[in-house]
Amino acid sequence: MYGITEYLVNQDINPMFLVGNALNILKQFPAESVDCCITSPPYWQKRQYENGGIGLEDSPESFIDNLFAIIAEIHRVLKPTGSFWLNIGDSYVNKSLQCIPWRIAIRMIDYGWILRNNIIWNKQKGALNPQKDRFGSIYEDFFFFVKQEKYYFDSDSVRSTPRKAIVRNGTVISATGVTGVSYKRKIELSTNLTPEEKKNALVALEIVLNKVKTGEVSDFRMIIRNEQRTTHSDSIKLSGRAKELKEKGYYFLFYNPNGTLPTDVWEILPEDSQKRKLHFAPYPEDLCIIPIKSTCPDNGIVLDPFCGTGTTMKVARQLNRKSIGIDLSEEYVNLAKDRLCHAFQSCLHFL
Repeated sequence: MYGITEYLVNQDINPMFLVGNALNILKQFPAESVDCCITSPPYWQKRQYENGGIGLEDSPESFIDNLFAIIAEIHRVLKPTGSFWLNIGDSYVNKSLQCIPWRIAIRMIDYGWILRNNIIWNKQKGALNPQKDRFGSIYEDFFFFVKQEKYYFDSDSVRSTPRKAIVRNGTVISATGVTGVSYKRKIELSTNLTPEEKKNALVALEIVLNKVKTGEVSDFRMIIRNEQRTTHSDSIKLSGRAKELKEKGYYFLFYNPNGTLPTDVWEILPEDSQKRKLHFAPYPEDLCIIPIKSTCPDNGIVLDPFCGTGTTMKVARQLNRKSIGIDLSEEYVNLAKDRLCHAFQSCLHFL
């Protein structure tokens, strides 16, 4: 059995579980000691959990105040390069959504957190909607926060298999089906490029096509003035690409050879494939994979202050990261221990 400080510095990657109030336990952690925090707190007025705890407050404001006290401690224990992933659902009062996720997010931004993404967790299908005067909801917010502008982020670990251009009969064909010949044709027929701009564009295109043939570039797009919509913005004050388009008449977009990053909509089913007992929050393992891979280094430590039956800890262990889970319920922690011991056939540390 380890204490918190001993566990943080040893080489054991088996998870540690701590039973008790998350706020009180987090105060025992050294400052700047955790690399990544992923959690899904109890939603306000949604469920009656064993031992009570957060989520049973009389008002959304009280719930947010209590949760924010814990979030402030997470900010303290998170390393400067660390990340915090927060999954939180909304609630209704008198038929009106309370916007609880965004109230929390805005308060965190005001506190100094940097919100990098709001991931939309599209659960694809939800429970039957008993309401007759509003639409069903199948998504939840999953906020990606950091403490500073420069932080740990391993983009290559979560990139998808790249689509690549191919060379067929000497002609380069992009992954989207556009050929080098078609780009040349657009340049030659353009009425928006000067003769000098056309000449420069053709030379630049030939250089890029040769790089594709040699494998130096996996794929590309060419944006030609008034032939395609500029990406992001037409304003030269806001976009360097718009400025390049105005000055040169064209620019290139090169695809990362390691693939593309996930978007901010994740389609993940919430079904409980682990047959969990007693704990009903649909927190799927797939929701933890991308955050841990991309924002927790190989020798890092993952924290979940509302760990329930240990989903975050299970995924961290699968990905060879250390992790600490906190929960108010000893019964849930025991279920988590049994679940992980069965999965990995190893002794887990419990405090």
